[in-house]
Amino acid sequence: MTRIEIDLSRQSLTLRDQGSVLRSYTVSTAKNGAGEKSGSHCTPRGRHVVRARIGAGQPAGAVFIARRPTGEVYTPELGARYPHRDWILSRVLWLCGREPGKNRFGEVDTMRRYIYIHGTPDENAMGVAGSHGCVRMRNADVIELFDLVPAGTEVLIRE
Repeated sequence: MTRIEIDLSRQSLTLRDQGSVLRSYTVSTAKNGAGEKSGSHCTPRGRHVVRARIGAGQPAGAVFIARRPTGEVYTPELGARYPHRDWILSRVLWLCGREPGKNRFGEVDTMRRYIYIHGTPDENAMGVAGSHGCVRMRNADVIELFDLVPAGTEVLIRE
């Protein structure tokens, strides 16, 4: 069974199949660290599942707002025009918690917090915590991962 493992302390994402490493990526998780509470801007821990895959067929750098492509493709010039946007690019893997009371339901619900694995501008640093709770990846990396994992893929996020 294919599984995604995200290590917050190492800022890494590993794709495994039956324990063997298929791919390994450097990522950027929450600047505020680990946490499950809504509004915390933290990355939730524990067992999750990829509930939805969004962006198939979109170009690298496609801009998403509210999980919908805007028709824009990110450029540094576009970034300069909207410096405060939290850029969600290329592909979106929307996560859903699997542990009631920890990362599912109520004020700790990962899916209702809109926690994704998604692309980010390539000039953003990887290997350093910097997101608003999501797991950011290089665009080429998130496209590769998206093509390798179906909806329903297990995701484990740990410190």
